[in-house]
Amino acid sequence: MTSENLLGLPPTLLPAEPGVADALARAVGYEVDEALADAVTRFPTSSLAWATLSDRAWSRREKVPAYAYARVGYHRGLDALRKAGWRGQGPVPWSHEPNRGVLLSLYMLRRAAEGIGETAEVDRLTEFLNGADPQAIARIEAGER
Repeated sequence: MTSENLLGLPPTLLPAEPGVADALARAVGYEVDEALADAVTRFPTSSLAWATLSDRAWSRREKVPAYAYARVGYHRGLDALRKAGWRGQGPVPWSHEPNRGVLLSLYMLRRAAEGIGETAEVDRLTEFLNGADPQAIARIEAGER
């Protein structure tokens, strides 16, 4: 896929998730601590919260829980995208900060799928991420959050 929006579809811009970033900021380190559990419980529709939970599990080499948490974030992200008018294609720019939770969930699911040997899913998610924003993978891997 190229970085051009060949379909001419407008970018999907998700609304901000008030309180999520603050709740996640209280979760320190790489443990699934009470603050992180509280953030996910208080904001169960937040892809960012689920992506963070997945990342924590991954950092502890817990591939299956990382996959499961990312899968929830992925589905919550699809729900949010559809609610915002997305119809299965078109840009979801990383530059719009509220979109990052969905893109992170896609990335975390892709990474965990690779970790459990789910090659077809890795390919599909790579295509999805590149279609949403061709720079997303590089920006996530560069540590942007």
